[in-house]
Order: sequence, then structure tokens, then C-alpha cells
Amino acid sequence: MHRFSLMPFVRRALLGLVFLVAASAPQAASGSNPMPRSAAGRVHDATGAPVVGAMVSFAHGRPAHSITVFSDDEGRFRTPAIRGEGPFAVRVRRIGWKDSSFDDVNLVPGLDLVVERETDPAAVAAQLPANYWYALVLDAIEDRAQREELKQQCTYCHQQGNWATRRVRSDEEWRKLLMLMGRMGGMVSKDLREKIPGVFNAAYDPAHAVPILTRGMDEPGFAPPPPPRVRRAIVEEWELGGRASVQHDVMFHPDGRLYSVDMSEDMLYRLDPRVPGGGREQWLLPQGDLPLGGAFAVVDRPLTPTSNARVGPHSLQHAPDGSVWITLALGNRLARFDPQAESFEVHELEHGYYPHTLRFDPRGRIWYTIAASNHVGMFDPATGEQREFRLPARNFSQSLVLRALPLLLWAGRHVDLRGAAGEADGITMPIPYGIDIAPDGGVWFSQLNEHKIGRIDPHSFEIEMIPTPFPTPRRLRFDSAGHLWIPSFSGNLVARFDLGTRKFDHWELPIEPLGSEVPYALNVDRRNDDVWICGTNSDSLIRFEPDLERFSIYPLPTRVSYTREIDFDDKGRIWTSNSNGPTWQIEGGVPRVIRLDPNPAIADDGAAVVRKQARPDE
Repeated sequence: MHRFSLMPFVRRALLGLVFLVAASAPQAASGSNPMPRSAAGRVHDATGAPVVGAMVSFAHGRPAHSITVFSDDEGRFRTPAIRGEGPFAVRVRRIGWKDSSFDDVNLVPGLDLVVERETDPAAVAAQLPANYWYALVLDAIEDRAQREELKQQCTYCHQQGNWATRRVRSDEEWRKLLMLMGRMGGMVSKDLREKIPGVFNAAYDPAHAVPILTRGMDEPGFAPPPPPRVRRAIVEEWELGGRASVQHDVMFHPDGRLYSVDMSEDMLYRLDPRVPGGGREQWLLPQGDLPLGGAFAVVDRPLTPTSNARVGPHSLQHAPDGSVWITLALGNRLARFDPQAESFEVHELEHGYYPHTLRFDPRGRIWYTIAASNHVGMFDPATGEQREFRLPARNFSQSLVLRALPLLLWAGRHVDLRGAAGEADGITMPIPYGIDIAPDGGVWFSQLNEHKIGRIDPHSFEIEMIPTPFPTPRRLRFDSAGHLWIPSFSGNLVARFDLGTRKFDHWELPIEPLGSEVPYALNVDRRNDDVWICGTNSDSLIRFEPDLERFSIYPLPTRVSYTREIDFDDKGRIWTSNSNGPTWQIEGGVPRVIRLDPNPAIADDGAAVVRKQARPDE
């Protein structure tokens, strides 16, 4: 019960200058499905020296679709074939160089992009991902338990350290902010709450932060480019939804389309990446007679002023029959969407509150965590059977609150208790979170706040709880060999659990500064067992190759990219969403869904080109 955040207004941060020189500039092909074309060129400074690892982005359309490629050791780049109407907006970005942009560009093979070194330390510091700034706050908190508490409670919904969160605030602003955070479920202890204003203001004071963050900015090793294996990647982004949207989870369907749920607007979106610019469709989820806030309504008002959510879709998966099942977290329901009939059916939960993440077992049954009431649920679409399993609580206080939850929610619909909730210490609750199905059919889940994972026997329904040697296990997944992979949200690591030996192995994420990342989720590509991890606070996706014990960090082109879930398509490309809440903090102010291709085909000259994509009718 910790994510009902939404958004006021938009801010764009595109700075700098770009000079484009081309021998010719042909116009875009006419018609609704223009011929695909590529752009190629070189990024360099005024002396002709190449700029290595620059992100070169080509965007077009409304809502926008953008393609980003990286410059190689010679500064060269090439886009994949782009099928879409021009002209294009081009942006060049590399930490340490001025952000450069230019409008009304046509795709040609000889683009010459001249970029200028950024000499203003404050501007260079502003280019760094949020985690660099957040590390300054973490370094100022000596108590390890409080550092973990801060990471755990203050990064539920959005990045910490991005441009909007690193303001120096007055005592009154901090009081209001901490109260709002508490209302949304981000409860911190009294001692930490009293420290936060002074620690944050001191850490984010530009006079303190900028010299630290830009130390050595004129040296070659400052913000080095990604290695060649990363620079081969191609990143595509599609704007999806609006300024009040939170594109929470995504799922790639076998029919070749991406589905995404908008938690704040109660919408289901479908994106067809084969359509030029992206084919977008949307459906309002059935809301019934639920008030704003659904089962968690507070005197018939939303938790935030811009929320339109009554059912709050959270997680989604496709069933063996191709239908799409969705947890409606605020509505306490499961929904089934038929992609052919484009219709919904809804099933209310018999017990529990806040259905969270769902997976299918080999029998086609749905297993899902129920976060607020400490349950795991099971629903059989074939028979309609529904069961809920209450998980162990740590102590009597937790048990009492969980048993009293229906009464507390009833009272909240009649009396506004949010002020008291925002200023109280509160009780740390278990929060069943991630869930996945083992090869033997066992149902494995995490308890985020309890530092535990657990198993439910699919036949006897017996529950086994296992402590983890690291904090805050979040969204977990199995690999092809039956090993369970787990991210530690506040522990900055990824762990592997052997079901046979009950042994944990773990690796620290190499995101600099170390310890500043908060990996929200991971997924395993079972074709090669590569583990892909959300770089939630660092504008990145992280690849871990277990056989080599090698990490690769893939920068994402949009600043403030808060990623929550990962899926794969049939070509091994990685899909995720930028669901920072509030949305207005995202660069451009609109959510995006993201596709990263780590292994595109390679042309003879070494530049990256994408695989041919089929037309919608192919």
C-alpha cells in the first residue's frame, strides 16, 4: 500500500547547440506507410576529435517515437531503418558535453554533428543521473539501518536525487512533504524524519554538491563511455498516456504487441511497435460503482489531487489462451481482457486487500501477491475457485493491524485520517511483493519489508518461509535451470537462490557511486539465462551474465527513467516502462515504454543496424 502518486505539470530540459551539415536533404516519402530510411553520421568536437559513446536520438510524431543509437570509437553512428513521417528532432547527449538538439531534420547518410564541451560544473552535475546526487544524502547518514530505511521508504514511487527532488526546502515545505509521503505509505521513523530536512538540504546545496560531483570533470576518466558491447545497443521509446498517467507494469504478448497498465487513470494500453510510430489503443478498465481510491478511498477523495483511479491496475500477464489478466490493486479485483473481443470480465477478491503481482502456474491457475493484507491468492479461471493464504506476521502488532484492516479502511471512508498517518511512526508491514512459479510448480514469493522469501506447495498449500541474508527482496524470477533470482531493493545487489541447497549467492551492482542504486525488479531471459535488472535510480538497464559474472550497464536516453518491470519479446529485446510518479518529473513530462535491443545486426562498417521489422500485414 504505497503507490498512489500522480502529477501536476511538465518540464523539459533540453539544452545546448548542434550544427548539422548534410550534402542533401530528401523529403519524407508520402503516404501512411512511408519507406524505411536510415540516418548515419559522426559526432565530434570543433577540432574533429570523435565523441565516443554519445547518445544520438531521432524523434518524430505525436505522441512521440524515438530511436537512440550510440557513437563508436570514431564517433560514427547509424540508425536502424525508420518507417515514419519526418522531419525528425535530433538530440545528442553525452555527459561532459553540452546537450545539443535540432528540429526539422531529414534522414540522410551524412550528418555531421559538432558538439561542444560543457565547462560549467553546475551544468555537468545536472547531467548526472539521480543516483549520483542521492549518494550524497546516503553518505551523510551514518547509521546503516537508517540508510536502508531511507532507500526503502523514499524511493517507492520515484527517483531520489532527480532535478525535482533535490531542492533545498524550508521547514514548512519539509513538514508538508513528509506528511504527504506518509499518507502514500512511505513511513519513516521519528528519528529519521527529524534528520531528513537537514541532511537533504545540506547534501543538495549546490555549494556542497557540485564540487564533489564534478571533481575531475576535465580528466579523461570522468564519466567514461560505455564499453563497445553496450554501444551496439539500440533503444526505442514510445510516449504512452498523458501527464497524469503512471504506466506501471508492461507485458509483451505473443501476438507481437505490448500491453501496459496506467495505474492512475485506470487504463489498459496496447502498443503495436510494427506500426510506423507505434500503433496505440486504450481501454478504460471496468470501475463499477467504486469511488475514487477504490477500497482505499479516503472520505471520497483521492490520495493525490490528480488521481483518477478507482481500480488502480498494477500488474498483468497473458494466459495460455492469450487473454490478459490484470490485478486491480485499488479495486480488490482481478480483470480478464479478451484481445479479440476487446472486452473485460471482472472477479472480486473474497478476502484480502491490494492484489499486486500475478503469475500463471502450469495448470493455468493465477497466483498473485496481496500486498496490503499479507496474503497470497490463487484463482483458477477454469473453475472459478478462489483461495487466499495468509502469510506469517512477525509479531502481534503486525497481526493486529492486519486483522483490523477492514475496520481501518471503513473508518477512512468516513473520517480523514491522513494527517495522523502522515506524522506517525507507523508499523512496518510485511508487503508480499514479487511472485514466480518454479519448474516443479512451487509458488515462490517475497516479503519486501521482512527480508524473507517463501514457498507455497501447490498441492498441500503448506507455507515455508526463508530469511534472506540481504534486505528488501522485491520482484523475483526463475531461470531455465530452476535457480531463483532476487533483487535487493535497498541492498544494491542481485542474488541467486539454489532451491536444492538453500544457498544464496549475491553480486553487488556496479552502479557508481556504489550503493546508490535501488533495483526494483529483474527478469531472466531463459534462452540464455542473462539476468536483466532495473537501474531504477540511475537511468539504466543492467545486464548480468552469470556464466561470465559480468555486468553491462545500458544508459537510457530519457532522464528520470524509473523502471518497475521487465519483459522480453521473441527476438530477445528488453521491454520496460518509465513510470516515475509523479510523471511531471520525467524529462518531457509523459510516460514512455522502452525497448532495448542489445544485439542488433552489425553492418560491414561496424555501425549498428536493426533487424527488419515486419509490416502490420506481414
